[in-house]
Amino acid sequence: MSEQETKPAATDVYAIHGADPEVLAYAMAKYSRSALTMKESLAEISSQRAEQFLNTFYFQYGHRSIADLAHIPFAIERLSLLAAIELVDEQRWDGQERSTRYQNFRTSGWFTPALGEKTPAFTLAIKAMFHAYDSIGAGMLEALKRSIPQPETMKPEAYERTLKARAFDVARYLLPLATNTSLGQIVNARTLETQVSRLLTSEFAEVRQIAAKLRIAATEPAWNVQHASAQVLCNEIGSVDTACGERLSEALLRPVKTAPTLVKYAAENAYLASSREQLTAAAAELMSGQPIAPAPVVDLLDDAESLEIELATSLLYPHCHYSYRQLRSHVATLSAPRITELIELGTRHRGRHDELLRAFSAGHSLRFDILMDIGGFRDMHRHRRCIQLLQPYTDAHGYEEPTCPGQPTLAEAGLETLYTSAMDAALAAYRDLRDSGLPEAAQSAQYCLPLGTRCRAMFKMDFAEALYISELRSGVAGHFSYRRVAWEMYRAVEAKHPSLAKLFRIEDVNEPVDLLRR
Repeated sequence: MSEQETKPAATDVYAIHGADPEVLAYAMAKYSRSALTMKESLAEISSQRAEQFLNTFYFQYGHRSIADLAHIPFAIERLSLLAAIELVDEQRWDGQERSTRYQNFRTSGWFTPALGEKTPAFTLAIKAMFHAYDSIGAGMLEALKRSIPQPETMKPEAYERTLKARAFDVARYLLPLATNTSLGQIVNARTLETQVSRLLTSEFAEVRQIAAKLRIAATEPAWNVQHASAQVLCNEIGSVDTACGERLSEALLRPVKTAPTLVKYAAENAYLASSREQLTAAAAELMSGQPIAPAPVVDLLDDAESLEIELATSLLYPHCHYSYRQLRSHVATLSAPRITELIELGTRHRGRHDELLRAFSAGHSLRFDILMDIGGFRDMHRHRRCIQLLQPYTDAHGYEEPTCPGQPTLAEAGLETLYTSAMDAALAAYRDLRDSGLPEAAQSAQYCLPLGTRCRAMFKMDFAEALYISELRSGVAGHFSYRRVAWEMYRAVEAKHPSLAKLFRIEDVNEPVDLLRR
């Protein structure tokens, strides 16, 4: 027996760089059908062959997992905070957005929806909020400096930067959802396809426009970060050897389309649109005339209801403004056939390749119905290992006042009247636009709502995720808004499962913190 037959080959591990995303996805998919190594597969695959393969196995046979192998980076710049929340609302999403803590959003500009004759009123309302944002930020910074002296061991620039971040944490409550932001995302092609389809189905015109731009960006040549330096090199070599310069240009400057095959058919999702319309009508019918009952910041639901009642309630929840508990109490009074009808509304229009609506993710042991400011929700929204159901933005729940233990209050800083006047004016502008009768008025008006406005969202998770969120978000370096929510999540678990409370490594958020600690 030869040495080659007796000695096993060593495991080979190597990173891969330079392959087009779809070509790489094809090469990885070939592992299931070929004994070739990755290097051998990439050497023989062309973009044309990749497209032919993907058209066959992805679209005809529905092998959607192939698209998980093509990862694509995108920059999405100058979109509203509202649109950004819609865009990142994917369970399989990785990215980063501009921080309201470390950046001044005063010069960011804002998105203006199509409001016709109401545009001047909208612009006036947005300008007023930015003016209040400026004033609150500057006033709170001065109040912080008065109450927290600079330590001798701390450099002036670090002292200023730290307190400015604390001041921005307060001022951000005045930023309207129209405020422009920017974000980067790295997603696989399957997530991109579902993201584009979902965004094309949005009720917001801006979001639909962004979806179309994402699809174009995936199917047209991508921006090449090395293009300028590569062009210089190709020109230099081409001046000496024309043929060599042409070959080098083909290798270095060829246009690369990141997902021309996998995303080209992404379209508006009729399943989402039709289900949204019918579930909204069903929720309105069920809760007709019912006032919104008071609810705590965090409500850990019990496990009293059947799976059928949880599914029916979860399907209706994102299409109204009632708490889960209040909505469930009405669903529970319905007959079994009627509950089944509500559940079937969520599947009636489902196409062959449509995933079930997110609300069908049921059966989690821990379910938190959370009522918090939109700014804090944006931070909580980043947790992907849980199921999140977000209700539409509204003025129905009022707004939060920024309060941090150990930090000057708005009243102590002499800013309370300015803050409440600005928030009340913003909500009044929202109502005026919402009731204007313009096309998509209910959607366009939401851009006026500031981040301090309360919104409601359901978070369903297992114990490990509840512990992780509670520990991470209760830390002293975090924003006081979500620190309070994380603490209430812990307290709710402690009350329901006292023997498990000792597993949480958590700090009491009601204790004053060192505001210079980051």
